[in-house]
Amino acid sequence: DVQLVESGGASVQAGGSLSLSCTSSGYETTCMAWFRQAPGAEREGVARIYVDSSNSYYGTTHYADSVKGRFTISRDNAGNTLSLQMTSLQPEDTAMYYCAATFSGFGCFGEDFREDRFGIWGQGTQVTVS
Repeated sequence: DVQLVESGGASVQAGGSLSLSCTSSGYETTCMAWFRQAPGAEREGVARIYVDSSNSYYGTTHYADSVKGRFTISRDNAGNTLSLQMTSLQPEDTAMYYCAATFSGFGCFGEDFREDRFGIWGQGTQVTVS
């Protein structure tokens, strides 16, 4: 089994920065991502990264248009930690942020973030921007 545990959520002021972490345990996965869900809204993809080091796509990242240039996703393979560095935060970034993973490379393909391609999820960490 793979378990994901997010941390780092907090309340920040608009324009501020925050870093989220997701610690994974168990088998190595292929693709990991951050999703978020605002109150009353559907869950949406934020950023993803190909984490299979045996593949030529290793390290490839993809971002939602709404966060490009502000958020950075990275993975510390040694520490099994997925990070999301968030800058220039705005009230519309307020949401529960979820870490997700999949053993399938399809999770990291295509322009869209396909929630149904990720079968492993964390419990989420709350980010509030005011």
